[in-house]
Amino acid sequence: MRLASLLHLLSQARAASGHSEFVVIGSLSILGMERFAPIPEGMSMSNGATIYTKADPERIFDLLPQLGEDSPFHLAHGIYLDGVSPDLPTLPDGWEARMIRQEHDGLVVWFLEPNDAAVSKLARRQANDMRWVREGVRAGLISAPMVRARFATTRFLDPDEERRAKQGLDSIMS
Repeated sequence: MRLASLLHLLSQARAASGHSEFVVIGSLSILGMERFAPIPEGMSMSNGATIYTKADPERIFDLLPQLGEDSPFHLAHGIYLDGVSPDLPTLPDGWEARMIRQEHDGLVVWFLEPNDAAVSKLARRQANDMRWVREGVRAGLISAPMVRARFATTRFLDPDEERRAKQGLDSIMS
């Protein structure tokens, strides 16, 4: 997916919800960097945008019938909204202050900063998440030392999640 496709989806979300500020926290949060650096295909291949409305995060779930997976919008455009709670991902302290803010035709989009997204992905440690982090490090969009430093302020679900995240980063760097 590219930024233009995401903005089209968010324009539809604005029309359906009346909200104009959205937070993008999943893999496609990397699109916040599109204006500044080339985005590797392996980081933007998702067709589901993990998003919540900034002012009323729970409101995003009302949009899933129109814009979610298998919705008419998804079937017509190949992309969909994947609603999420801001409390779901494992993130380091201060992540909200580091978000990348962009304005586009009346939309305000907040993108999770790539190193913060990497912490969350390493905590999940699924194959697609590991690929995303690996591609980001290779492209210089993610800093392994920065991610390692952010582990220190991350509230992991449990010690096993923290251990797996650190091992995941180590495996990418070796």
